[in-house]
Amino acid sequence: MAHLGVGIGWRPEIADAVERLPGLDWVEVVAENICPGHLPASLLRLRERGVRVVPHGVSLGIGGAERPDAGKLAALGERALALGAPLVTEHIAFVRTSSPALEAGHLLPVRRTRDALDVLCENVRIAQDALPVPLALENIAALVSWPGEELTEGQFLTELVERTGVRLLIDVANLHTNRVNRGEDPFAVLDAIPLEALAYVHVAGGVERDGVWHDTHAHPVPAVVLDVLAELRERVAPAGVLLERDDDFPAEAELAAELAAIRGVVGPVGPAADSPGRPSAVVRAAAPDAAPRTPAGPRERARVGQEQGALLAALVAGAEVPEGFDRERVRVQARALAAKRAGVVAKLAPELPGILGGQAAYREAFLGYAHSRPMTAGYRRDALDFAEHLLIRDLPADPAARRRLTVWWQDRVGARPPRRIVRWARALAGRAA
Repeated sequence: MAHLGVGIGWRPEIADAVERLPGLDWVEVVAENICPGHLPASLLRLRERGVRVVPHGVSLGIGGAERPDAGKLAALGERALALGAPLVTEHIAFVRTSSPALEAGHLLPVRRTRDALDVLCENVRIAQDALPVPLALENIAALVSWPGEELTEGQFLTELVERTGVRLLIDVANLHTNRVNRGEDPFAVLDAIPLEALAYVHVAGGVERDGVWHDTHAHPVPAVVLDVLAELRERVAPAGVLLERDDDFPAEAELAAELAAIRGVVGPVGPAADSPGRPSAVVRAAAPDAAPRTPAGPRERARVGQEQGALLAALVAGAEVPEGFDRERVRVQARALAAKRAGVVAKLAPELPGILGGQAAYREAFLGYAHSRPMTAGYRRDALDFAEHLLIRDLPADPAARRRLTVWWQDRVGARPPRRIVRWARALAGRAA
């Protein structure tokens, strides 16, 4: 396993601070946020210093019912080669469905059933064949639990590794999140999974509200997450540990202090470090019906797709909550997804809150739009669809703001606007004259 050391997630907002952090061994970058031919100058300087860079994908949806998109796999591989990365990472999650055609804009949990595992294993093998470097997959945090699951988290991950040889990226913050939200014992998961397949570890902060833990990546790492990291360290010496921070970035000194706290827990990181305490070979519970499986066929994919489509429709399209789910928890997740959409669109299109009269007015308008218009493509398309949604309804009410929004929308669509918008724009131009 590649020796990485202690690192931090590289983000443009903290690029300068990351370059100044003492003792930094490596960084991880969101794969979708970089262009191989135009790497940020900060990343190039880090690479020149010998700091390794690992691309971390967030949009592949390898746990979905469909086969992995060849274009997304090619893009991941291209970024790994451009960065000289020893591996590439993604998530055990689904992010979209084809029937209905919906995008979550978020990582959603795979149901731990035989059908879903068969689909996931085949998708992983497809990805491994397409990628030029090894693949590692991350366990995710979840707000909702699937009813009628057939395997535990430990059994699911263990058989995934045994059947595909894929490596694991263990996020200890996600283990804590699932302890609070789904009643899963993080230490039981650590005891059950094949830690010899561990690629590296994520550490991140979050916050608890009304009995729900939100994996925000915008808060300091709490002691309870460091405790899970310490438990992992008792079992294995990880090749790498990484601090994730995606929002509400603190001062440089605070980032350095969090990295120092992580180093204090894990001690030496890498192949020279001996695992203390417990033996490295743990006894893992065998998953029931763990005999070799045939590749997932159309029926398995159809069943998985139907289940995932029903859940995603309830989360983003106002459909009925599928039987067996905690309805209140699904509503919490639905509100969180809408709020995330609003936040990401505001970051990608920062002009929109200004045009609409501020963050509060923007948020109210966007959440009203999101309630009736689920996302069917990416966030950039979502921003354009939101603007079109407002203009078709003669919004915002202020004519000057509507003109600004029209110009903003037309500048970015790059194609002929829909006829209704053309008629509206011409009428507006006539009134202005």
